[in-house]
Amino acid sequence: MTYQVLARKWRPKTFESLVGQEHVVRALTHALTEKRLHHAYLFTGTRGVGKTTLARILAKSFNCEQGITATPCGVCSACTEIDSGRFVDLLEVDAATNTKVDEMRQLLENAVYAPTRGRFKVYVIDEVHMLSNSAFNAMLKTLEEPPEHIKFILATTDPQKIPVTVLSRCLQFNLKQMTPQLIAGHLKHILGVEAINAEPAGLNLLARSACGSMRDALSLLDQAIAHGAGKVEEAQVREMLGTVDLDYLFSVLDALLAGDAAGMLQVADDMATRSLSFDVALQELASLFTRLQVAQLAPLAVADDLPERARLLEMAARLDPEFVQLAYQIAVHGRKELPLAPDEQAGFVMTLLRLYTFRPALAGDTARPRPAAPAASQPKILDVAPINAPAVRATATEPVPVVGDWHAILAALKLGGMARELGQHCQLRRIEGAQVILCLSPTHRHLQMKPAQDKLQQALSEHFGRPLQLSIDLEEASEDTPAASAQRQKHERQDRAVASVEQDDFVREVIDLFDATLIESSIKPV
Repeated sequence: MTYQVLARKWRPKTFESLVGQEHVVRALTHALTEKRLHHAYLFTGTRGVGKTTLARILAKSFNCEQGITATPCGVCSACTEIDSGRFVDLLEVDAATNTKVDEMRQLLENAVYAPTRGRFKVYVIDEVHMLSNSAFNAMLKTLEEPPEHIKFILATTDPQKIPVTVLSRCLQFNLKQMTPQLIAGHLKHILGVEAINAEPAGLNLLARSACGSMRDALSLLDQAIAHGAGKVEEAQVREMLGTVDLDYLFSVLDALLAGDAAGMLQVADDMATRSLSFDVALQELASLFTRLQVAQLAPLAVADDLPERARLLEMAARLDPEFVQLAYQIAVHGRKELPLAPDEQAGFVMTLLRLYTFRPALAGDTARPRPAAPAASQPKILDVAPINAPAVRATATEPVPVVGDWHAILAALKLGGMARELGQHCQLRRIEGAQVILCLSPTHRHLQMKPAQDKLQQALSEHFGRPLQLSIDLEEASEDTPAASAQRQKHERQDRAVASVEQDDFVREVIDLFDATLIESSIKPV
């Protein structure tokens, strides 16, 4: 007996067996039950989510010999012929190969004739966005006022390319991408019926690789069964997909937290030995950082049955949430830059080293050098807290007073982002012992975020070579802040530039000759 692939064998034949599109099924079921039939339907969504399947089920609902129904019998001649693709009144057209206006006119010429076998003549036009503008125009009249016996079912993966004149004449349904959990559950059901052994972790890998498409998932499942000699095991699925084992990624993070750059590079070498895809590795790494951030900020959202749940929560507790955000961006950009790298392994290695370079001073990080004391007269620091701690430990001796201009101090700090913006809008009030007191205008209170304060405090401690505690009062500054000084200097440069242009003899001659007006905003200082 000829083998039938799972994607065809398990293609839904009723609304009840369709997976993941309950919102569409509910609307169509109500409409069919109440006999509120539209003349044109448009199904949109990515590949493999059920657009053509829904069209065929809807065609059976229209033409079932038991009557118009949301539950076609599936055994009458109309239902069986539609399932086998032999129903004479169901015309399935691939718009990708029939794009021209003449082909569309020829297709619609027979629309005026009554159906041969069924109750309705159903036109299913797949990838309808591929039609030319002339072809769309040719079908508009028929689409707007079709004969009573005609039903149009259009399907597309790109509704943005369909003219508004066509969209307005259709009842539109957007089919959703399916979640990995939903796909994995359906695959488990299918394998249970097929009596095939499968490991849940292997099914989860297939579900994630399908990217929301049930058809892709079933095709991958067929491939996995063949690859595993009749079984679906996690190790074999990983080998088939080239998916990176999470053990490699957790090893990368363990080495990162230990400040062990050589250990991180050893993981990359091990992956190269197994010929694993570094592009997939960066994709999986970004996915891991996403799950780590969820575990940090919404731990209840981590599924209890997740195989790596305990390890995920343990790693989430060791990482700083701010760094996880940065690490995610590094992984995403590293993958984007991979085609530009000398080779994939070099691009992956540079991404790992970028993570190492920008890592915070976490507990257990023994490889990162500490800032040297600026002078012999400075007190020796006993210890410095991690970068994400709100306070720094005390020194062995009494603190030495710190003096200096806030503008000069801030310019010397290696700050960026919100921490630098906070410092720019502050004024140095005073330094009392180990405490730095700044004032910030209430207008800029939105800059007073804890992560920015922590980074500013750490930068000040490193700059002066001893631990300092930062305190910010919400008060109006009595002197210019660095931001205000920069703004004033910008205006002064602009005024000088405008004055210079206005005094130019040629410009004055043009203004007098043509009664022109000088547009000051167009003048930029150099």
